[in-house]
Amino acid sequence: MDFSEFHTTEFQQFVQDHLSEDPALLLLKYQGKTSFDLKAAVQQIAARQKASKKLQEWVSNPQIIFPPSISLEQSSSEETARKKAEGLNGKWMIDLTGGFGVDFYYLSQGFEKGIYCEKQPELFQISKYNLELLGHSKGLEPLKDLENKFDFFEGDGLGFLEKTELHFDLIYADPARRGIGNQKLYKLKDCQPDLVSVWEDLKKKADEILLKYSPMLDLSQAWSELPEIQKITILSVKNEVKELLLHWKKDNTSHKKKVVAIDLGGNLPEFEFEREEEELAQSSFGEAEKYLIEPSSSVLKAGAFKLFGARFGLKKLDSNSHIYTSENLPQNIPGKVFEILEELPAKKNELKSRFPSGKVNVITRNYLMGTDALKKKMGVKDGGEDFLIGTKTLSGYKLFWCRRK
Repeated sequence: MDFSEFHTTEFQQFVQDHLSEDPALLLLKYQGKTSFDLKAAVQQIAARQKASKKLQEWVSNPQIIFPPSISLEQSSSEETARKKAEGLNGKWMIDLTGGFGVDFYYLSQGFEKGIYCEKQPELFQISKYNLELLGHSKGLEPLKDLENKFDFFEGDGLGFLEKTELHFDLIYADPARRGIGNQKLYKLKDCQPDLVSVWEDLKKKADEILLKYSPMLDLSQAWSELPEIQKITILSVKNEVKELLLHWKKDNTSHKKKVVAIDLGGNLPEFEFEREEEELAQSSFGEAEKYLIEPSSSVLKAGAFKLFGARFGLKKLDSNSHIYTSENLPQNIPGKVFEILEELPAKKNELKSRFPSGKVNVITRNYLMGTDALKKKMGVKDGGEDFLIGTKTLSGYKLFWCRRK
């Protein structure tokens, strides 16, 4: 693939000058007026706009070439990629599904040698170019002895793994989670490549395996399909679940299955537990006291509904509400803490008098209606410092006026 045009002064200047403009309007405005491929330039502008938050360092490098949107959407952020790489090191690692190369780049930092595999020809060429560029870049952790750091394989990563005699300290893969017609896939076996069917082969080739899957994946489903997985990490960014990471390590002889809930950028502590702890935990119940606590999205995804309350000495309002309460202010807890100001009737006029600006942040958990429906019914919009929490307690559905602590 010829990238020469991407690096002409005119092409790069156009991209940098129009990063804040509407790509569709740029196509109309400059059609037939440029000496370079306008469509390619506009595609780079659109991609940089989409990646501006999750790939800030990559976007800041004008030499980086971005792929079509679907590959960009499926890419990890720099933040989650760096987190995945923590504590992983050794001599050889391989990424079976290289994609845009973000995970590969950061994971490879701890290894002497990394092998990048990708079967889409155009994406392979773009990522190979970028990775070689980044290896020499002063902006993104320049790599020493680049020529001996990366190897690139264009083709099926599993096919490469089957033929190579190499043994890896780490095998990493991020299977595609979209099927025919772009439908979402939730079973491991349905994703491509199907790593469930080749699990025994993967174990023979690696000391450690790390697999990334959709945040929609059910944890029980993961352990049902791959029962040897020893740990599942739920990775959130600012309280939004982004990835599920499945870990297996050869020298781990423990039969216990761990879950780790991590939130990046939200200043929340990690929450780690063993599945057996949740199974054995007992919930305490009670009506709302001084504080309401909503667990982080990672904890909720982990399903630690009983253990969360038991570990922090909290009471549940209802078995299905997953909102907790306490008379004392909880400290260092992986969740949001609210102080109850008042219980309010679910009446539009009442809320209008309390919030004349029409702004109050609304949260519902196991309530009569969803968040959007409640906002519409009460005529309010999110905003300000006040919170309205609708949930079910032992005595029925309640609406609480709260403030964050």
